[in-house]
Order: sequence, then structure tokens, then C-alpha cells
Amino acid sequence: MAMWRAAARQLVDRALGSRAAHTSAGSKKIVGVFYKAGEYADKNPNFVGCVEGALGIRNWLESQGHHYIVTDDKEGPNCAYVTAERIKRAKNLELLLTAGIGSDHIDLPAAAAAGLTVAEVTGSNTVSVAEDELLRILILLRNFLPGYQQVVQGEWNVAGIAHRAYDLEGKTVGTVGAGRIGRLLLQRLKPFNCNLLYHDRLKIAPELEKEIGAKFEEDLDAMLPKCDVIVINTPLTEKTRGMFNKERIAKMKKGVIVVNNARGAIMDTQAVADACSSGHIAGYGGDVWFPQPAPKDHPWRYMPNHAMTPHISGTTIDAQLRYAEGVKDMLDRYFKGEDFPVQNYIVKEGQLASQYQ
Repeated sequence: MAMWRAAARQLVDRALGSRAAHTSAGSKKIVGVFYKAGEYADKNPNFVGCVEGALGIRNWLESQGHHYIVTDDKEGPNCAYVTAERIKRAKNLELLLTAGIGSDHIDLPAAAAAGLTVAEVTGSNTVSVAEDELLRILILLRNFLPGYQQVVQGEWNVAGIAHRAYDLEGKTVGTVGAGRIGRLLLQRLKPFNCNLLYHDRLKIAPELEKEIGAKFEEDLDAMLPKCDVIVINTPLTEKTRGMFNKERIAKMKKGVIVVNNARGAIMDTQAVADACSSGHIAGYGGDVWFPQPAPKDHPWRYMPNHAMTPHISGTTIDAQLRYAEGVKDMLDRYFKGEDFPVQNYIVKEGQLASQYQ
């Protein structure tokens, strides 16, 4: 998903460490880090979540005297990450915004200690990610990709697909994390007549839980062997980093389908590849990797029965328009000295949001 990151390797020191000579006392310097669209930039006027589109806010910012710097410098280890060292050097840095969800690219304890505000455009792409998760569940259960590849390659072998294709109806689906995306996924799964489970640090509101028909599982390790499909919907924290290692994967049902659009580092990379090769995981799908961009020799590129893509689930055109509007709204509030919607704060007045504690 596209990220609003007020730092980049080539720009963070000079862009965030000091004011531009020509900026007035009331103006701000804003740095945005996006992917470069290249030849695709002009194919859709609403394609704003890229360097060329720059969230569609350049004219608005510059008309108010602000200085807007946009870069696509996202290659290499931690290039666009806001580390503790960068925070220390960026003497004028005040605000870090993420267009979308997930602020693990920021050293949150360091940001809190420095008195910075960290915020996200919460909810801007939750529907996009939840829909993508449902898509991947169906692709993997129905063994769709081998069938598509047969057509492309001029082949026709029904048995080669049908021997491992299943219905979603009647399956037990468990989500690890039932925040905004997890709840939306559960709601979208209800019409498929699945047995729905969820594990989270907090229970869903009783009325919504009843409406969806989802059952709370307090013990993650007890939930895993019950599931035919497992979806990862938890943020990346020090508690969840490497959470699905060889031992935890072994607790899953043999032949499980796993979908992860949360963060790649939640999974043990080699353990996932090995489980797919052995058949313990019958299919793994998602759009998050560790590291990102994924190197050409990343084992997930070559493991069997996967449905992996680049990080795209939260970057639909609809999502881009929502998070662009959200960034503009939050910057406008910031310039006016107003608070953000409370749910958008990740770090405020030295305190981390509960999901990152």
C-alpha cells in the first residue's frame, strides 16, 4: 500500500533537518515517499498515490506557501524508514503521516520520546485489503492459478486442477487479528456459510459478534488446528514479529490455506516456504514480504501453490482517493492547530496507540 513517509535516504537530513532558505516562518516543509508510476502515470487521472500524482495535493500545498518534496527513494535496506537516528537528526520534524494503515516503518518509541506526532489515515484502505483477502482465499481454495496457467500455456488438464480444489462453504476460517480489516473480512465471509473464528487481544462488540456469527478464540494455538483457512490481520510489533515460526506453523491443520496481507515479517520466511514445499500449507497468498521490495531470490517467489503479488492490496484507485483526501484533511487540521480524529493517532503526546504497545 502507498505510504506517506516524511523521510527518505537522500532527503531526510536536508529536508527535515533544516528549513529551506526561501520558506517563510509560517510555511512547512513536507516530504512524501511514493513509488514511481512511470509509463502508467497518465493512464488514469485518479492515479494519485505515486510520485507523479503526489496525492494530488501539490498545488494546494504550494498555494499556501509550503514546500513539497516528493521522492521515490524506496530501494535498499530501510531507505524510507524513519529510524531513531533519523529522528535525532531531524531537528524540525514534527509530524509523520501514513497514507493508509501500518506505521511499522517508523521507530515509534523513538518518535514518542522525541515528542513527535505519528498518525495514519485510518480506514482509508481497509475495504480494499479485506476484499483482496477474500479474493486470495477463493483463488487458493479453488486452485485457480494452475487453471489459468494451463490456459496461457495452451494446455487442458481438468484433473490437474480438480484434485485439490474445494468450496469455501463449510470451511472454518480464522483471522488472527479482528481490527478494522479483520472485522470487514468476517462480515464478507458470512454469506459463504463458513465457521468463523477470530483471535485478538480485544473481543468484538457482542452485537456485531452475534450478527457476524464469529466466535472468539482467546488461545491462538488452540484456534490454529481448527482452521482450514487462516488470515493474518495483526499489526507488526515486537510481539508479532516472527510470530508464525516453524513451531507455530506445525500446529496448523495439514493442508491449511494461509493469507497474509498484514506484514511479511510476522512470518518466518523459510518456515513458510518449507511448509508449502512439504504440503503442510496447501496454499499461501498475500502481498507483503520481508524485505520489501522482495529480492529476486526470495524463497516465496518459487514455493509451490502460492498466490503472491507485490504490495498492492491497499492501493486500488478508490483507496488512493480516500487516503489522498485523508492526508489533505489531516494536513489542513495540522496547519490550523486542530486535532486529528482520535482513531488516527498512533503516537500522541508521548503515548503509543494500544495496538502498538
